[in-house]
Amino acid sequence: MEKGFILINCDIGAEEYVIEELKLLPQVKSAYVTFGAYDVIAELQTPTSEEFDRAVSHKIRNISRVESTMTLKVTTPS
Repeated sequence: MEKGFILINCDIGAEEYVIEELKLLPQVKSAYVTFGAYDVIAELQTPTSEEFDRAVSHKIRNISRVESTMTLKVTTPS
């Protein structure tokens, strides 16, 4: 299982639109508007690393009004 957080910058005023689009993706477990360097944060979870990468590259980054992303994959301590 792959899990991570995607920090998103979007057009001014597009935060709610981007969150609504993120919620349509089954890989997105939650999404929030943030204050600071990024506009939106999304929690992503997929069965494989390849599916995680595809979700970021082909789905999240292709949402209209998304300007840039930063991906933070996380690991669970064993």
